[in-house]
Amino acid sequence: MERSVNKIERDFILDIRPLRTVAYCRVSKQDLSQEHSIQAQIDYYRNYIRKRVRWRYAGIYFDKASGLNKDKRRGFQKMLEACRNGEVDQIVAKSISRFGRNTIDVLKVLRELKSMNIGVYFEIENLDSLDSSQYLMIELIASIAQDESKNRSENIKWGMRHSMSCGNIILNDKNFLGYRKNPTGELVIVEDESKIVRIIFSLFLQGYGYRKIKEHLEKHNIKTVTGKDTWSTSTIDRILSNEKYVGHVLLQKTYVEDFLTRKQIKNDGKIAQYLVENNHEPIIPKEMFLKVQELKAAKSLNK
Repeated sequence: MERSVNKIERDFILDIRPLRTVAYCRVSKQDLSQEHSIQAQIDYYRNYIRKRVRWRYAGIYFDKASGLNKDKRRGFQKMLEACRNGEVDQIVAKSISRFGRNTIDVLKVLRELKSMNIGVYFEIENLDSLDSSQYLMIELIASIAQDESKNRSENIKWGMRHSMSCGNIILNDKNFLGYRKNPTGELVIVEDESKIVRIIFSLFLQGYGYRKIKEHLEKHNIKTVTGKDTWSTSTIDRILSNEKYVGHVLLQKTYVEDFLTRKQIKNDGKIAQYLVENNHEPIIPKEMFLKVQELKAAKSLNK
């Protein structure tokens, strides 16, 4: 028998060893059953990977977050770091929309993974990112997922703005000096804290600037709403500008312009605002509040 030597290509070597496979799972913040959902996905993919002869289970990464911004998904970032460290050969995800809803982000990540010879298998679509013939379909489905997110965002915005126009209010009373919500959801005055609010307004009308007010509060051991000894001038400024202290609520002070970044932008009149008057008991008389706003405006002009 004639002896022979055959060259074995690198790809063949990779093909015969077990693929270190991880799964990526995600549930949205709005999913009320997310604890059960994420655990069900983890259990499913742990078994799913272990049943494959040529796959070796290498872990599960998950997030409870929107799929629009990959940088805010810690599990996703940890998974990418493991890939960059050479710890992963393959990723499994339920669908492209679970992997991400920002088309640019999804395709950028898939390209980076492909450069490391790491594929992502999308179970529902039955697509493999390393298969060049399937890449166009992945691009198309990623675009559809982004459009779905945009439409959902626009519908939510419309609903919220319609609710505002009817005077319906959702207020966050967390770290709101002077007020707390009662069991029925109404703002009620916290007496000890309301005294601090009145001191701040009074000192400002006496000619104290933000820094002097800060020094006065700290000198008299008056703590912030979060219990801190140190006050910030920006907090004092926000208190002096807050219309809620006269019992009113101005809705839509900020808005989200880009559904992808979800960055809050100050509303300078680009979209409608709604003022709900006499919504709750005031801490500061209206006349006093108006005098403070006039003085603030005058100081701003003189800068």
